[in-house]
Amino acid sequence: MKRSLTSGILTVASGKFITLFLGIISSPLLYRWMGPADYGAYATVLSAHSVIMIFVSTAVADGVRKYVAEDRSIEGWERSVVGFYLRLATLLVVVGSAILGVLTYAGVFEFVWGPEFTRYSYVMIGMVIASQYMMFARKSLMGFGLEKYSEPLKVLYNVSFVVVAVPLVYYGYGVVGALLGQVIAAGLAAALGHVVLHFHQSLRSVFERDDGALPKREMMSFNTLSIVLVFLLMSLYHVDVMMLQALGTQAEVGHYKAALVFAEFLWFAPITLQTVFVHSTSELWSKGENERVSRLAAKTTRYTFLLTAVMAIGMAALANDVVPVYWGPESEPAVEPLLLLLPGAVGFALARPMLAIGQGKGELRYPIIATGLAAGINVVLNTVLIPLYGMHGAAVATSIGYGSMAVFHVWSAWQVGFDPVSDARYARVLATALVAAVPIFALANALSIPIAIPLVGSLPLSTFVVPPVGLATFLVIAVAFGALDLTEIFRVLAQFPDPIGSKAKPVCRRLQNRDKEGLFSQYFKF
Repeated sequence: MKRSLTSGILTVASGKFITLFLGIISSPLLYRWMGPADYGAYATVLSAHSVIMIFVSTAVADGVRKYVAEDRSIEGWERSVVGFYLRLATLLVVVGSAILGVLTYAGVFEFVWGPEFTRYSYVMIGMVIASQYMMFARKSLMGFGLEKYSEPLKVLYNVSFVVVAVPLVYYGYGVVGALLGQVIAAGLAAALGHVVLHFHQSLRSVFERDDGALPKREMMSFNTLSIVLVFLLMSLYHVDVMMLQALGTQAEVGHYKAALVFAEFLWFAPITLQTVFVHSTSELWSKGENERVSRLAAKTTRYTFLLTAVMAIGMAALANDVVPVYWGPESEPAVEPLLLLLPGAVGFALARPMLAIGQGKGELRYPIIATGLAAGINVVLNTVLIPLYGMHGAAVATSIGYGSMAVFHVWSAWQVGFDPVSDARYARVLATALVAAVPIFALANALSIPIAIPLVGSLPLSTFVVPPVGLATFLVIAVAFGALDLTEIFRVLAQFPDPIGSKAKPVCRRLQNRDKEGLFSQYFKF
């Protein structure tokens, strides 16, 4: 793998940012034009699709990404791995689509959620097929270290979805229109992805005779454990939505999904790190660089905690003003579930890089135990609280389940062989968050005055002022409390493309020369 870890992270981050931007644009349009009930039904279908893809795609996606990245002495290793997993992908998608068709024909989804879900489920079969081959192409390219190709495929998928689905929903095709957008977008990305992959590694290997050189027992063991792990992980995402669809009202599902979308904005950076860390740390583990893995995990945990903490504070401070503007006036009931979800979302964010590093080593026993405990808590609490408190109960249950992931995965990391909390500075980060929350909330309350924006409408002034001022305030307090070193800020900025990187590098060098445990930092830390 010839690219650096930092370049891989920045490449994935750029793709994730574009995806996030497109989601920010399209989600409120779909919510407003569908209405809370249909938007909730659409969210339920996506949740069901994600659960099905665990069994169809996880073994292929995680396996090809991990094993292609490994440097093994077997002749034709990469070609054989790609061929093996493409054959497996085809087998699994045929079986999975057939089972989904039988369940739909038998009326299972109609019985659980309502008659309209029969039509939605037939469209979902196309989503399963297209998504399988899109995932295979993207994860194969990532295994080769070619994020510069895999991430544009994700962007193509999201752009295509917006271009196709939004007009279909606008012209009255509702949930079916949005689902057709998913099918077409995934199909386009899959087709182009396989063309790119074929130029890098010929797909003729799928037709080659197996010479028995691959460690199939090891690979299938990893595949099976990956399915178990991802099933438990995805249950944290989707159990609440599917249970609320069955036990609550359709409008509640729409409001709750709107709150979830906002809370999941916190995971932008952690998901980026998780995406890159599986195959990157797999390479480090295979070379025996265990100490480097521990240092990477510790620093990543602290950075993740700082970033998600400031985002959660800002989101909570602006929730009452921003949610109705973003989703529409009828979305005000989503504010309270959002506030309940935010603390747990921070905990889940901390667990993500730890989980990816454990996956990279291939020792999945302890990550499975940790995720299983959190998933069990989530299911039990949702079962108890949704009938009593509806979407508020779902938010509390899910937040506790999310938050427990951080605790359980620290224990899992210790068992796997790395320490993610050796440089976490939890007390300093918590102190930073508590102190910074006071001026950020005060600023948001003081600047809630609406201002008119052409083509958009009325927006609170706090929407424009709080994010930059709040971030600057948080960073100053973080440096003062020792939760973050000033040198670290410029070291990260130095990795950015020009002109940011070229301007940050000399500043970073000067700070490193001055900050020899006392000369510079003593003036900025309590």
